[in-house]
Amino acid sequence: MLNRTLKTVSISAAFLLKALLFFQSTLAYGEYKQLPSELLHGQVMAVAYSGFREGQHPDRGDGAVNPSDDQILEDLNILVDHHFNLIRLYDSGENSAATLRLIQQHKLPIKVLLGIWLEAEVSNHEGCPWLDEPIPASELADNILTNTAEINRAVKLARQYSDIVVAVNVGNEALVEWNDHMVTLPSIINYVRQVKEKIKQPVTVADNYLWWIRDGAPLAAEVDFIGVHTYALWENKTIDEALPYTIKNVEDVAKALPGKPIVVLEGGWATTASEFRERANEANQARYYREVKKWATEKNITFMFFEAFDEPWKGNPDDPEGAEKHWGLFKVDRTPKMVVREIK
Repeated sequence: MLNRTLKTVSISAAFLLKALLFFQSTLAYGEYKQLPSELLHGQVMAVAYSGFREGQHPDRGDGAVNPSDDQILEDLNILVDHHFNLIRLYDSGENSAATLRLIQQHKLPIKVLLGIWLEAEVSNHEGCPWLDEPIPASELADNILTNTAEINRAVKLARQYSDIVVAVNVGNEALVEWNDHMVTLPSIINYVRQVKEKIKQPVTVADNYLWWIRDGAPLAAEVDFIGVHTYALWENKTIDEALPYTIKNVEDVAKALPGKPIVVLEGGWATTASEFRERANEANQARYYREVKKWATEKNITFMFFEAFDEPWKGNPDDPEGAEKHWGLFKVDRTPKMVVREIK
């Protein structure tokens, strides 16, 4: 599995490494394959987890409404019952700390990719479609302090729960050109270095596949593995096109940045969506999951399916059928969707 053990590389080994990188960069599509040791904690299928239920939400300026310990524990047991033993958490705040504590307390067979959520350090009002005006400079300055505190929390949790946290992710889509919480590449690199100095687990950054291809080389040199997001559904692909498109995204990253393991940190299929109603349904989600699982198993690629449970707080509050609310493998009431019934 992925680790950060340093090894002495002989001249001959270095030559073999260069040959391998060249070979990877010239592979035909469909031929890219990783080693079993490059799976994250030996897992193929994992799931993104955020436990907000109906009426709950993170802090949007007026305080958070968080799930209770009992609700989080219920979720974790549901995931274990459906053979999910690796989950992704998006931040190092109160909910994530509670999740780690409950995993440890109840001796649950779950490992965690722990997230560090980074707030905007740059106003991306010219690139983000839903930012109507510049973020005030005072808010950006405060966000730098907030990000520093978040990094410190993550380091503390990664150390405290070192038997549970198998990797740490610094920032979620904070680099791609359309986000509302942009952080500069030099700042991200600095944060990655800070975290790597203080923990033993592998460290990565999660962002869109196209960002990695176009701009990711400096960051790829810093991380232990490349964290890729890929969404065929958002890019207007049909279910017939979805798997080939996903494979192409991952292989294009591998060709652009050879020599680093790739983990898909987000990919999925919504089951309801006013944006693309005819393509978003449970049958398509189940098919995409099956096909991705088969491919990822054959190619030794960890794939974190987005996401465990529907989250009504997301997206446009005036559009209950908006896609953002309906990516879960389970409905918000924890009723299993078609794909989960197949998994079980």
